[in-house]
Amino acid sequence: MNTVPITTVHAQSLGDLANAAKGKGTALFNTVEFRSKSFKALPQWARVLKKAKTEIRSFNACVSNAANCKTAQQNSWRKIINSAQNMSRRQKLDTVNKFFNRWPYKLDSEVYGVSEYWASPNQFMRTSGDCEDYSIAKYYALQQLGFKDSEMRIVILKDSIRGIGHAVLAIYEKNDILILDSLSNLILTHKKYRHYLPQYSMNATTRWAHIK
Repeated sequence: MNTVPITTVHAQSLGDLANAAKGKGTALFNTVEFRSKSFKALPQWARVLKKAKTEIRSFNACVSNAANCKTAQQNSWRKIINSAQNMSRRQKLDTVNKFFNRWPYKLDSEVYGVSEYWASPNQFMRTSGDCEDYSIAKYYALQQLGFKDSEMRIVILKDSIRGIGHAVLAIYEKNDILILDSLSNLILTHKKYRHYLPQYSMNATTRWAHIK
């Protein structure tokens, strides 16, 4: 994995981050990024991490033995993992991206009655969801297909063309960062997305703040 070194800072404002970033390199979506090991600022993600642990155990029991599959969600998980497990790395990305992009887009207010809710993989496959929910489901599926946590990040960003918030899954390859987007089955380099302005990203161990 070829990435730019990341500096850990304890800046309290965007101005502090901007000053700390002077002279640093660029990373995801041509930004400077700063990492933290704390998820206190991301309670939705902390909740998903906790909930997904139990779900993935049940999913994997279903993958191992069809007799353990008790729900439609577990059967869906078994289908995507078994179909992709012997594929090449790029084929796994394409297959997982297309598989979950088939779920219909639904607003959190429509599904959960609140303006913002991050769904676990099981919840997403049961009721569908919005952009971050697609990314979360893909993240966990690829993890089970052999992708390392350090090679993946869920990215919360602003789409400057549509003027709205969005989320994607970033995959760190040896010489590039590939983007799995719920808006397209095409998987492109992050360099192609000049209208995506990341605000923060995270995996199971770390979160990053991003500034231009």
